[in-house]
Parts: sequence; C-alpha cells; structure tokens
Amino acid sequence: MRSFAAFALCAVTVSLPRSRVGKASWRLVPSAASVPRARRLVCGRLAEWGIDEEGEIARLLVSELVTNALRHAWGPIGLAVSCERGTLRCEVNDANPVLPRVRDIHDDDEGGRGMYLLDVLSDRWGSERTLLGKVSWFELSVQARLDGTAA
Repeated sequence: MRSFAAFALCAVTVSLPRSRVGKASWRLVPSAASVPRARRLVCGRLAEWGIDEEGEIARLLVSELVTNALRHAWGPIGLAVSCERGTLRCEVNDANPVLPRVRDIHDDDEGGRGMYLLDVLSDRWGSERTLLGKVSWFELSVQARLDGTAA
C-alpha cells in the first residue's frame, strides 16, 4: 500500500509588468479538497493579473484536470499557470504516465466529459509524458483582453 506525506503549498510568482507576463505554481495534496483550492488559486492569480474575465472557463478546466489527476493518478499534484504573449496556460502534472484522451460521449453517460470539455472550451490542449508521470495543459487566448479590446 502506498502512503504519501502531505506537501505544503508552494508558490512562485513574478509580478506582472506592462507586458502582462506572469507565472505561478503550486503543489496540491492528493485530496478532494484540492479541486476547489486549485480553482481559487488560479482565479485569484488571474484577478491579480487583470485577466479574471477568463476565470470561469479556466476554473472549469482546471477542475477537470485536477479531478482527473485525483481519479487516475497518485501522489502530489502540480499546478502551474502562466500568461505570456496573450496566452494563458494552465498545467497539471501527476505521477501516472498514461495520457488522457477524449472519449465518445453518449446522452446517458454520467461521467467522462472532462477531456471533451477541455477540447471544446480551450484554444489548445495537450498532454505529455514526463520523467515522473505526465503533464496535461490547456491554453486560452487573452490577447484581446490584454489589448483592451472586447473578446
């Protein structure tokens, strides 16, 4: 049986200069409480960066990626968010090297829609194996918001 020690929350941030570049990362414990915490962390950071208009979509997609990590992986979960050159990127890493995929969705399915939502709502998404498992990510364009124009 595997046992894991709880990991402390760790944040690394860069103040967002005029070019609207910022990065933040955290470690989450493998617990259901990490899903709402991940949503709060990402939305709080987006608000600090002045791009909280993207918060609802980012909140939903981060929830899906963290939930997948909880259901299909083990150990601590990494969460990172960055904004650079008009692109918001969110990453979730876990210890399971099996890559997620979009499933065929049927009307009576109770679950399995997470990657479908990622595919439909993000501008780009993907997943890659790492030395310690995998990283799954999505990107949202925030260029219009950063330029001060309507999206």
